[in-house]
Amino acid sequence: MGFGLTVLDAYAVVASIAGEPAAAEVDHLRSADGQGVRISTANVAEVIDRLVRVHGLTLAVVWERLRWMRSGGLEVVPVDEGIGRRAGELRANQYHRERSAVSLADCLALASAEAVGEPLATPDPALAAMARAEGVDVVALPNSQGRRPTG
Repeated sequence: MGFGLTVLDAYAVVASIAGEPAAAEVDHLRSADGQGVRISTANVAEVIDRLVRVHGLTLAVVWERLRWMRSGGLEVVPVDEGIGRRAGELRANQYHRERSAVSLADCLALASAEAVGEPLATPDPALAAMARAEGVDVVALPNSQGRRPTG
């Protein structure tokens, strides 16, 4: 699975911290032989929200686990104006409540991957489909039920 650097969506980091099916693959991507991973600052906000609100972790635990991931190779990168504009364009042009329910955070992850020319790791079928349609390579991760996005 050597891809060089890979951009993670928020779900990938949530999966790693919460011990979901994608955790081992995310940890491999983050390791030396996986070459490393990055996530945007905007997606870190989504990680914190989901881990506290949905998984019931405390902020202290989430911050400690994010520090651990950063020390193990997770790079957190800022979202600049170009990425923000592209994410807004993607969401405005691609979002559909039933066919393509991508969040703005999903679009920021895709715009970040596009900007640096790196694959996007995600278990989200709508995001994976949109990334592929935009010419971005996808690392298809398993979701909570172990299913991977196809296509």
